[in-house]
Amino acid sequence: MTVQLRKAVLLLGLALLWVSAAFAADTPAAAGKATITVTAIGKKDSTPPSISKDDVQLSVGKERKQVAVWNKGDSLALAILIDDALDSSVGSQMNDLKSFIMAQPANTSVAIAYASNSTAMIAQDFTTDHALAAKALRLPRGLAAASSPYLAVIDLVKRLPDTGGRRSVLLISSGIDYFRGPLGPFYPDVDTAVTNAQRRNVNLWSIYSPTAGHRSRSFFLVNMGQNNLSKMTDETGGETFYLGSGAPVAFKPYLDELQAHLNNQYLLTFAGDGGGKGKFVRIQLKTELPEVEFSHANNAYIGPSK
Repeated sequence: MTVQLRKAVLLLGLALLWVSAAFAADTPAAAGKATITVTAIGKKDSTPPSISKDDVQLSVGKERKQVAVWNKGDSLALAILIDDALDSSVGSQMNDLKSFIMAQPANTSVAIAYASNSTAMIAQDFTTDHALAAKALRLPRGLAAASSPYLAVIDLVKRLPDTGGRRSVLLISSGIDYFRGPLGPFYPDVDTAVTNAQRRNVNLWSIYSPTAGHRSRSFFLVNMGQNNLSKMTDETGGETFYLGSGAPVAFKPYLDELQAHLNNQYLLTFAGDGGGKGKFVRIQLKTELPEVEFSHANNAYIGPSK
């Protein structure tokens, strides 16, 4: 075999490996199955009891379905995405963020990224070295980086590793889209962010914090931003944390509540007919356990049937 031929074979092999990896990354759901992450919430912020598969009632559309797998989600890949257009006053919250990161369980891997120019700029890739992740936090660059936080979420969700466990993204942003502008009531990329997250079983969470500049004080834009953040998180099984239109006094209460939710999550798998291309189905979960409710994405993605 000539040198040129060996090089051609090597390049072909590398190309096939790249295509295979890309295809695998874009096929998050098993054939004919769907997996969602379910958060158990106790009434009045109480700690929910342990929940078994027999305690869960699943409906897909109007049809009752059997829960195939119900496991406490142990491992977690948590990406913290900070809007690079935030006001520099968010610097006073960095100690709360660092404490939150440092307090993560050993089986939680953390990544730090910044939403800049409508993409997710990775400052620290996923690591279980929480001190290393906390070290990647920095002050945002302000209006110079103003763009679309939702496009950055889409970019980040596509790049999350398919661990088979729980995956969450915490977005810290005003929710104002400086790339699309006020096309209200909802920015066009919010639905895409929701769809991509549901397809890959990623919970989206957010904490509201003001953007730099005078436009961030517009009640119309602030209200629109918060509504868009709430839509995105509610439909993916997460939650948006904010109190009024001003900057939070502290992130700690929000981060404590988020941690309580992350500590009580389960992975639910059920079988279904995904057809030739896979499909989304509307789901509902109930339990007869008193003082317990479930939070989850409103749609689940069933992988293509084979």
